[in-house]
Amino acid sequence: MLNTAKTTTAHTSSKKGSNATNAKIYTWSRWVHLYTSMLSLLVVLFFSVTGITLNHPEWIFGTEITVKDYTGTLPKNWLQNGKVDWLTTAETLRAKYNLKGRVSDNRSDDQQASISFRAPGYGADGFINLKDGTYKLTVNAQGAVAVLNDLHRGRDAGKAWAWLIDLSGGFLVIVAFSGLVLSLLMKKTRQTALITAGAGALLLVLLIWMTN
Repeated sequence: MLNTAKTTTAHTSSKKGSNATNAKIYTWSRWVHLYTSMLSLLVVLFFSVTGITLNHPEWIFGTEITVKDYTGTLPKNWLQNGKVDWLTTAETLRAKYNLKGRVSDNRSDDQQASISFRAPGYGADGFINLKDGTYKLTVNAQGAVAVLNDLHRGRDAGKAWAWLIDLSGGFLVIVAFSGLVLSLLMKKTRQTALITAGAGALLLVLLIWMTN
């Protein structure tokens, strides 16, 4: 009888310890899930909406393109010792035409130099005659939806935006993992949650297989 009582007491203590651990994990997961969801709410909304617009390129609203052509002559200091001063050239064109974005490409040969500016939904390409400094500049500016679509892709958005995309992906991983932990700790909905998660995973694999 004494051994049975000790065994029962040990089992009860173990069960209480397990319940206390589960309660701590549940509380921690709930806190993480709530606040990471709130931090990434607008980002998730942004990528969800732009994912839809990217998936429907036939939608033409907000994707119109405005093209402008400019010509002119660069000041004399655009050449230094017979070589293109790219910084001076870029800043001269940027200031004169209020160009956006960063310089994504520049090159020159014996007759012509070229320089390109890129930003989401925006591009400017300049072609310069090396003999006299005359140039032709073409600026392509797209609508708001095209800009947002390029931000979704991370195209020409710079390193800061690339970091934001990585950070957003990390938040989504945490949200998904903490949500899974919460589902597993809730006995009443555990089986339903696992079945739903399994069905979702199977559907994803099926869709991936169908695209190949």
